Amino acid sequence: MHCIAKTLSAGALVAATVLLVGMQVQAEPNRTTMPDIGKLVHYTTVERGEVTEHIMTTKEAIEAVQRGEPVPAGTHVVLVDYRDEKVFRYFVMEKGKDWGLDYDEARRTGDWQFQWYKPDGSINMEENTARCQRCHTSRSDRDFLYTFNDMRSFELD
Repeated sequence: MHCIAKTLSAGALVAATVLLVGMQVQAEPNRTTMPDIGKLVHYTTVERGEVTEHIMTTKEAIEAVQRGEPVPAGTHVVLVDYRDEKVFRYFVMEKGKDWGLDYDEARRTGDWQFQWYKPDGSINMEENTARCQRCHTSRSDRDFLYTFNDMRSFELD
């Protein structure tokens, strides 16, 4: 009987592990903060069907990229996702000194961390931030930014 109980316990442990590994990783607490959107510079717009994405960052980040320097720590890059002419959500990337060390190397995107926010500014815990990191790793040569070239060519006033 004792052997059967051990086998059942081991089986339950394996089943629980498989279940947990198979679960989708959702948003997670991290260091990313919601910036004051009014202080950012809108440097490009991307349209994807019915979705309009306004992308903004700090003047200092744009200037650094244009000088060929890394985006400075403390920078926010925000994608404002509009649908039906209303804010649907915010995607925020924030860079901090040594923030990449919060993740294992396979998941690291330099020192950037990511978060999704609802229109009211609260964190949307149903979004998958690990997926964002995986996608942005393909842009390591552009400081993990899809709009790096837009930032580089943007004309500041």
